[in-house]
Amino acid sequence: MSGNSGRQAGAVSRRKYLLSSAAIGAAGLAGCSGNSGSDGSDGGDGSDGSDGSDGSDSSNTIESESSAPATVTAEGSSTVYPISNKGSSYWNSNSPASDGEYWGSNSEGSVAGWDQIETDMNIADYFASLYGFEPSGERSNPPFATRVALSHSGTGCEAVRDGLVDIGNSSGPITAELDISESERDENYVDHVVGRDGQPVFVSQEIYDAGVEQLTGDQIRGIYQGDITNWSDVGGPDREIFVVGRAEGSGTDTSFRLNMLGDADAPMDVDSRFGQNQQVQQVLQDNDNAIGYMALAFAGSGIQAIAIDFEGTVYRPDADAENTIFDSEYPLNRDLHMYTRINDETPSGTDMREAAFLNMFLTEFGQKTFVEDVNYITLPTSDIESERAKLPDQA
Repeated sequence: MSGNSGRQAGAVSRRKYLLSSAAIGAAGLAGCSGNSGSDGSDGGDGSDGSDGSDGSDSSNTIESESSAPATVTAEGSSTVYPISNKGSSYWNSNSPASDGEYWGSNSEGSVAGWDQIETDMNIADYFASLYGFEPSGERSNPPFATRVALSHSGTGCEAVRDGLVDIGNSSGPITAELDISESERDENYVDHVVGRDGQPVFVSQEIYDAGVEQLTGDQIRGIYQGDITNWSDVGGPDREIFVVGRAEGSGTDTSFRLNMLGDADAPMDVDSRFGQNQQVQQVLQDNDNAIGYMALAFAGSGIQAIAIDFEGTVYRPDADAENTIFDSEYPLNRDLHMYTRINDETPSGTDMREAAFLNMFLTEFGQKTFVEDVNYITLPTSDIESERAKLPDQA
């Protein structure tokens, strides 16, 4: 397990950080990311991930006293990154219960799920104390620090496998990312699902405006397998299709191949691959003929998510539609994972530090603040209870 630690250098920023700062996230953390094998980048597609008002990621680099527990480290999926890193920023801020905006309650308001918590402890103090850690009682001084690095799902899975980090973030199953069996997964890892993504397919605004508001699953497969090359073949203008894919090793790419093409290693005929969701977003904005897939959290102006007809059921990118991409039945719906490692030191697979941090996401407060508020799909109550059962007993 990794053991770096640090002290917070920035205060917490506003919740709207995600979309406004997505384009600068990878640059700030490029030194933390692993190789992807893509021609796009080795970074990921999150926001700058800090909830710090200075817009930096410094809130995730905390130096604690030498006697403090080791920093919880995480790396991997740029899709999971907004969830994980926002949680890390909140943890490291250790805001007091009187804050009312990021934690706790005051005369101006309360955080989601506060009626289930109602403590006078600071945020990290509270969740850490459930697993036996001594609260500090000080803002910006949690019982132990957390730090999240940005790369790809495959890189994160390799990092937790090799003991380089405590938590490997992945938007694809570790079985596909590491090419291992389900029994190998169960013997060596604990899969903590913290949310879900209704993975949409996007097209350039001009293509959408020209009438391509919906495609069938077969049409999308045809485009990504090179059988359909002109938008006129699917009701659009007479224009070649510029096909954009995510980097190989990205969990978004793995999930798309699995769910759309039927195999994690299925060949795809793409014109360009990118390692970051915001790069895919930018290409779709800059071109008048592109199609691409990326995490729902990175939707933006100048591009449009399309409806997809799977065998007669049309799933729309509209939460109020009869069938939506937020539904569990949506074929491109995928789990968002945080993997921990089973080893001699931690035979249960999750130590008390990791459990304290992970448990924060598995509350009404955590699901609203770290999952829903960054445009992902929250877990139903039954799934939250199942995920909590994977954690060690509280102190």
